[in-house]
Amino acid sequence: MAIAQVRDVAKRAGVSPATVSNALNHPEKVSPLTRERVRTAIDELGYVRNDAARQLRQRGNRAVGMILLDVGNPFFAGVARGAELDLAENNRPLLLGNSAQQEPQELKYLSLFEEQRVAGILVTPVGNILSKLRRIKQRGTAVVIVDRKAGAKEFSSVSANDHHGGRAAAEHLVSLGRRHIAVVGGPASIRQVADRLAGARSIRDERDGVTVEYVGTGGMDAEAGRVAAREFLARPPESRPDAVFAANDLVALGVLQELVRAGMAVPEDMALIGYDDIEFAGSATVPISSISQPAEEMGRSAARLLLSALERPDAPVQHPVFTPELVARQSTLGLSDSA
Repeated sequence: MAIAQVRDVAKRAGVSPATVSNALNHPEKVSPLTRERVRTAIDELGYVRNDAARQLRQRGNRAVGMILLDVGNPFFAGVARGAELDLAENNRPLLLGNSAQQEPQELKYLSLFEEQRVAGILVTPVGNILSKLRRIKQRGTAVVIVDRKAGAKEFSSVSANDHHGGRAAAEHLVSLGRRHIAVVGGPASIRQVADRLAGARSIRDERDGVTVEYVGTGGMDAEAGRVAAREFLARPPESRPDAVFAANDLVALGVLQELVRAGMAVPEDMALIGYDDIEFAGSATVPISSISQPAEEMGRSAARLLLSALERPDAPVQHPVFTPELVARQSTLGLSDSA
């Protein structure tokens, strides 16, 4: 079946192709009766306009590309939702890419968005892509770094203070009498993980008798947490941690599953705290304490910075930083002290 074209719609509606174009793009220039005839012809023929071709003719694309570490993580889904809301209010569609924490995949999406001539790019970097981002910006595409403070002065960024978050998690555990903390998650090449680990270690450096070990993982999902938990549960009891700080809540959920499977009591045998405060954390079999980040607001903030750069290419670079907050639940407090 042949694909309907503008000229086919015009013929069916009994108008010129220019009138069809006006009905679609400048309806105020066409009478209501003519608009209705064009809409009827479109419905009958199943016509779908080629928006990409129209944008090329207008030498512009209103879409914004977004590349996130893991779209399967509810935290990043929240960031994307926030960005989408603000962009939609400005008639800018969001195209979403998942790097899956892999630099080749990240570079693939950057190239794809360049080819699509998107107006701007929001990205949570995995690899060292600074030179690539600079070239993209030099070609006129706005760029904003998300969930990580930009390491270059020419890019605006939106981030959370992950060092503060890591410190808050460790401080909470130590205040409850825990002395041997395992920080689980990774790889540590991800800046957010490194900052959370550094924050936890800052408490160790200030408190006598507190140890913080790093149990690196190849990913940031529940399976990574299960694998890590099996590793330290295989140790003799005296060499196990008495608390786990998971680099995100998905990892924490995996750790919890293994602890429950092994018959460990949480938090009596081992306390557990995660990061991001996704919905699943509070609804787990043992509700998980977590460090909360305002995912949706971070996404909105990133979108606003990008929109500002699109309106004014010379707009000043900004770096808003959000402060994470502790949400304490049963996995660290136990039943008697939980809300």
